[in-house]
Amino acid sequence: MSIEIANESGVDVEGLDEAEFADLGRFVLDALHVHPQAELSIIFVDTTVMTDLHVKWMDEPGPTDVLSFPMDELRPGREGDLTPPGTLGDIVLCPEVAATQAAAAGHSTVEELLLLTTHGILHLLGYDHAEPEEEKEMFGLQRRLLLTFLAGR
Repeated sequence: MSIEIANESGVDVEGLDEAEFADLGRFVLDALHVHPQAELSIIFVDTTVMTDLHVKWMDEPGPTDVLSFPMDELRPGREGDLTPPGTLGDIVLCPEVAATQAAAAGHSTVEELLLLTTHGILHLLGYDHAEPEEEKEMFGLQRRLLLTFLAGR
């Protein structure tokens, strides 16, 4: 599995270990039976870049916490039936927005970024939270995946 991590944010987040994000990506993709030759990029950007992306792609003002840009529209596989190999896409994270959300939630910025990374991967795999049923499914899966990953480190 190819997982590229790029920190272009210029922000020094205490405890941010790029290898941990690659490990999380592998864990989530393995758990969802994504082919081991799938490719994923995780990019950390500053608020200016995130604002530009948010306006351009979502037509919404200001920065956001995470954006997902799917490529090959892969979907989760099943035990014994992996997705085909391909490029999953890009997850773009903004540590500055994550830091604000983390403070409000009472946990660390790294924990918030790990949550947002899991959230972004699920979006790349076709999960959404526009409807109450979708939200329940996506957020439940997100929570289980992240807690299982954190328990194993």
